[in-house]
Amino acid sequence: MNQFSPGATQPAITSRAQNAVVWSAILGSSMVFADGAIVTVAIPQMRESLQASLAEMQWVTNAYALTLSAFLLLGGAAGDAHGLRRIFMIGIACFGLTSLWCGLSQSAQMLIVARAFQGVSGALLVPGSLALISAHFPPDARGKAIGTWAAASAIAAALGPILGGWLIDIGPWQAIFWINLPVAALALWICWRHVPESPALEDATMDWLGAALAVLGLGLLAYGLTAFGERDSQRSIALLLTMAGAIILVLFVLHERRSAVPMMPLDLFRIPAFANVNALTLLLYFSLSGALFFLPTALIEAHGYSAAKAGSVFLPFTLVMAVLSRLGGGMADRFGTRMLLTVGPLITALSFALLAPAVFHGGYWLAVVPVMAVMGLGMGITVAPLSTTVMNAAPGDRIGVASGINNAISRVAGLIAVAGLGVIATLGFQYAAAWASPETAGLFGLATFGTPLLSESRTDAVQNTYATAMAGGFGLVTLICAAAAVASAWFGHRSAQT
Repeated sequence: MNQFSPGATQPAITSRAQNAVVWSAILGSSMVFADGAIVTVAIPQMRESLQASLAEMQWVTNAYALTLSAFLLLGGAAGDAHGLRRIFMIGIACFGLTSLWCGLSQSAQMLIVARAFQGVSGALLVPGSLALISAHFPPDARGKAIGTWAAASAIAAALGPILGGWLIDIGPWQAIFWINLPVAALALWICWRHVPESPALEDATMDWLGAALAVLGLGLLAYGLTAFGERDSQRSIALLLTMAGAIILVLFVLHERRSAVPMMPLDLFRIPAFANVNALTLLLYFSLSGALFFLPTALIEAHGYSAAKAGSVFLPFTLVMAVLSRLGGGMADRFGTRMLLTVGPLITALSFALLAPAVFHGGYWLAVVPVMAVMGLGMGITVAPLSTTVMNAAPGDRIGVASGINNAISRVAGLIAVAGLGVIATLGFQYAAAWASPETAGLFGLATFGTPLLSESRTDAVQNTYATAMAGGFGLVTLICAAAAVASAWFGHRSAQT
């Protein structure tokens, strides 16, 4: 089908324009997804170069996830209100500029601020990438198009750490951000030349108070959870900040309920499929973000992987997920999504459980790569049906905000995982060190997960204890991730539409 007119105000669109929509959406969203993962392989080098703590490195990730998740809701609403193409292009341009800023940062504090603004830019373009596809493809072809987008975006996201590891091994860590500039330029050109504009709503207003409450609430929640992982932090203050963030998020929900123009319309959650698939998203992406954030550091510090080798463990995950995402989109169109959204998360949960012994073993081909392929199998089955369910559950004039909500929930899940699981990783690190060797465990008494081992301390006994401690801390994280993924499968079964 080459032409589609979903409504009276939507002009017919040619197959060439549909291809341009898909490719511009892939290029734009790929930058955002890749930058969420590419930093993980750079953490050891960035930490040494910037003389940063674990908490500061968590904030290099969390500042991006915080503003991305909070403003995704506003970005989705902005696309519906002012035109999907216009907001999408603004987001691409700003993302390129803020990537340049990240690469020019000379301190951890400056990088954190730049990453925060990079997240805002990403929030403008991500909802538009999926909403543009939904606006320009008929329902019977939408699943396949979304599957193509999901597959290509997954490739970019998982190739990001591989490319980033290679760039870090041959040059400065700043190059992982500068690589976005040519991608942004190409995406802008395709969108400007070939993608038609979608109609904007008249007399639209934006929910700025809601955005402020979301940013403040998520920021305090993330700061409090991150502080728990610091050995010298005041736990009472961390607890108060966490509680304050939770209270502000409750106020955010109350404001959204009463607002005339909410950026997160709560009535969408009265649709059972929409509510349940977002619960699945929260749990599954909490698991995925938590496991993948700590994985490269565990491999680099425990087993001496290079940055490129640590990044390359994402390749089997990428390839399997990419192939199955496209197939999953077609299967969702033909058979419905109940089985896919149940089996996929369960397979992913199994991969998280297997990842702990794989990292303890440390073998690249024998242990880590096969488990990452299993993870790609589970996520590949899940991603396209999940996105299709979200888009099909939302009314046609609210696909932008629906996409924004679902993407925001996935980013909030990652934010909470990275902030909250740091203390879990450190506790596991401490207990594993004490179990492995009581004689040398005292060297790690004040260390956090991923603290580089000083060269003068690297005797064989200390190195073995350190490797065991890193694997123990990571293993405790993956067990929690596996449990959350199992719970997500239950919501997948409830959310699926047959």
